[in-house]
Order: sequence, then C-alpha cells, then structure tokens
Amino acid sequence: MAVSLNWGNIDLRLRRYFPVIFLLLLAAFLRLYRISDYMTFLGDEGRDALVWLRMVYKGKFTLIGPSTSIGNMYLGPLYYYLMLPFFVIFGLSPVGPSVGVAFFSLATIFLIWWMGKEWFGNLTGLIAALFYAISPVAIFYGRSSWNPNIMPFFALLTIFGIWNFWKKNNFFWLPLIGVFLSFAIQSHYLGLLLIPTFLIFWFLTFLGIGKAKMRKKFLFFSFLCLFFFLFLTVFPLVWFDFRHNFINYQAFYKFFSERQETVNFKIYKALPKIWPIWQMMITRLVAAKEGFWGMFFSVFLFLGLVFSFFLARRERKLKPLILILIWLSFGLIGLGNYKQHIYDHYFGFLFPVPFFILGMLLEIIFKKGNFGKLLVFFILVFLFFLNFKNSPLREIPNFQMRRSEEVDRKILAESEGEPFNLALIAKQNYKDGYAFFLEKWKAKMVEIEPAKAQETITDQLFVVCEDTDCQPVGHPKAEIANFGWARIEEEWQFPWGVKLFKLTHLK
Repeated sequence: MAVSLNWGNIDLRLRRYFPVIFLLLLAAFLRLYRISDYMTFLGDEGRDALVWLRMVYKGKFTLIGPSTSIGNMYLGPLYYYLMLPFFVIFGLSPVGPSVGVAFFSLATIFLIWWMGKEWFGNLTGLIAALFYAISPVAIFYGRSSWNPNIMPFFALLTIFGIWNFWKKNNFFWLPLIGVFLSFAIQSHYLGLLLIPTFLIFWFLTFLGIGKAKMRKKFLFFSFLCLFFFLFLTVFPLVWFDFRHNFINYQAFYKFFSERQETVNFKIYKALPKIWPIWQMMITRLVAAKEGFWGMFFSVFLFLGLVFSFFLARRERKLKPLILILIWLSFGLIGLGNYKQHIYDHYFGFLFPVPFFILGMLLEIIFKKGNFGKLLVFFILVFLFFLNFKNSPLREIPNFQMRRSEEVDRKILAESEGEPFNLALIAKQNYKDGYAFFLEKWKAKMVEIEPAKAQETITDQLFVVCEDTDCQPVGHPKAEIANFGWARIEEEWQFPWGVKLFKLTHLK
C-alpha cells in the first residue's frame, strides 16, 4: 500500500528542527566514518585502554586520571569512569571510548546551536554549529579517545549554567556547574581558567539579589556547587595522595614554586601575547589552519565583536556578549601566561567562542539588506570550501589501532605461549598502545622490575621499533638494558615501516 506524506500537515515547530538535525547528521558522518581507521591510538590511548581493561578484568578502579605532560601531575579520574560504559558496550575495544568522544562532540554542536539561538538568533546558532561541525580541528579532536577531547562540552555547559543563574536567577544550575567544572578541569587543567569567569558572575548575581530569602537560596545552592566540585575534583586526588606519599601534592608544589619554564602570574607579561594567541586560535579553528585567511578572519571577527557591542545596546543582546568577552579574555590571558608551545587542544575550553562570534556577526550582516545577504552567502561558501579542502577525511587513514593489533598478533604467535618482555623504540610514543591487545588476549607479557629481576626477566624480549634507524642490541632504553646482554634471534618488517625484533639472552 502506498503511503503519502503530506508535508503541509507537519507541525511547524518540528520542521524548525530539520536544519539542526541535518547538521548533526553531517557532523556524525564526519566523526564516525571509519572511526576505527582514523582514530588516534598511540601510547596515551593505549594507557587509557589498559586502565579500562584492568577495571573490567581485575576490578582496579582508579583514584587518579592520566598524568599531565609537565610536572608529573595527575588529573582526576572522571574521564575514565565517563568512558568506561562505551568501552564495555563495544566489547572492550578502544573504539568504544572514541565513539563516546564523538557523541560528546555532537552534544557540543547541539548546545552551540541552542545557546547561539537563545543569545542572538536562530541563524547565529545554525552558523556557529555548522562551522564547529565541519572544522578540521574540531573533527580531529572529536573522533579519538583522549581526556582533553571532552573539554569543549563541559566548558560550554559551565558557561550555559552561568548564563542561567546570572540572567534567569535559576539557582538550580549552581550544583550542576560544580559537576561540569570538575569534568572540564579533569579533562585538562586549563579548565581552571573557567573559574574566574564563574566567580565574576557569581558575585554579580549575589550583589543583584535584593530579597533575603532569595539570597539564602542562592548561598545554599552555591554551597552545593562547592561541595560537588570539591568532592569530584579534590577528594579522589587527596585520597590517592594519602596512600602514595603525597606525590601529586609534591608535583603541584614544585610546578608552582619552580615555574620559570612553564607559567608566570604577571598579567602584564601576557598582554602582548593576546593578539598572537587570538590569531592562532582563529587560524586553527575557523580558517582550517590557512595562515593568510586566519589573519584575515582574526581581524574580521575582532572588528565585528567590537562593532556588535555598540549594536547590542539597542538590540538588548549585551549580556551574552559580556559573558562571551569575559570567558574569552580570561582564556587568552591565561594562555598568554603559559611559556611553552600552545597545542590545538589547549584551546578546548574556548573552542565554541570563535564560532559564536562568527555566527553573530554574519547574522548582523545578513539583516542589512540584499547586499548583506549576498555577502554572507559568499562568506559561508568560502568558509565551507576552506574547511572541506582541509578536512581530515581527505587524508589517508592512519590505521594505528589496526597496525598495533597486527604487530601484537605477530608477537603472540612468535612467543609460542611462553613468557616474554616487551619494549618499544620510538621518538614520540611509548609501548602501552602495543601492550593493550597483548594484555587483553592474556598473553604472558611480563613487565621487568629491576628489584625482582629473577622473577620478571624472561628468556625473550620483543622490541617494536618505529624509528627508521634502529639498533635494539645495546640500546639504553630501560626495558632493553634491564633485559641484559642479548642478541637478535629474528626480525620482521611490516609494510608501514615498523620493525619487530625478537631478542634472546647472549650465551
């Protein structure tokens, strides 16, 4: 029986959501297409996968998260618990947490649309969400399992919560902000830069409350906010430190007392860096890392932001602009105080900002008659082309997980069921990406412990080599040196350039 669909009878309220539904489907395709082939799977991802595997196999529920790249400090463990269900649902596969990150990236896009629509208009929300959806940087960090990759979602929820208690006096959001802030900070310590924005609007809200009853309610929910934040952020790390000689506290103390090479707290030194960092952020997020166009859109968005402040006074859109500006200012000043290289993921807590500004500015131009509409059309087409020209999907998949698995299958076969040690020679990687599958398959892999040499040094050592020039015999790496005098018994070459060596003791 033929079924006809009368589009005229579809509720207009439902049809309004068609553009954002299409946008989310596009974003899902860009993030989930061949995700197992494109996702990053190196040492950090292998380390996390081993944590989840040991949670399932051995019941080892951790109190700390991943270690940071500087200072030997540890993040909190919330990322591990957030992604554990995805790991289990996907059959103890690292693909599961990558899909989980993609899910949170899609939720970020929806939230950008929702907030942009509420703050400035539906067109702002759609444009902001569209270009976040197709941004090569946002796609790259939205399809691999890594703790900083969830920061944009929880940073955005924190800002949305601030908007709701400040503008709408909805104090129920305060305890939720405590949770959201904790997740943002435990994804990366740069999430701490969200706290000054929260405190400013907390004080503004507190000062604006006239009734004593409302003030008591505000303070009660503020106490809950602080409680949830401390319980989720501080309690696990303190408990861990009590059991491990306060190693995290000592790392924090050293970081802030010997910070000459990492950060400074003199704001005036950060001011000259604000424009270069702003231009860097716009180039990477909006202009798809095209240097010239990054410079152009940095100026375009900055001038548009300044102009919109004067216009917003008449259109009553000043409050969201103030919130965005303070959010952005503390972020740029904070990054300006950082002395080392700024990687793309460091902008995670600011990821949505340039897209809100872009969407708002283009909506303003769009409303300026036919010429404005034509100009917006050409800008949208150009940016669409620029982002898709540099889309990560146009690159050849890295097959990192599949290749690690293939190397591990060879090790498993050649070890012949006997115990073995494992080492990796690589300039920018470590062995956990290879250790994961071996541990999952319950291979007899043994970690060498110098204090227990007789029990932990086996008769064979497998060395994976990712360097072009590799000489495993006599290599100073600890796993190889601790194995003792050895000779190469066999070696294998994989098509992508990785070599595998089997070493045995020299007799």
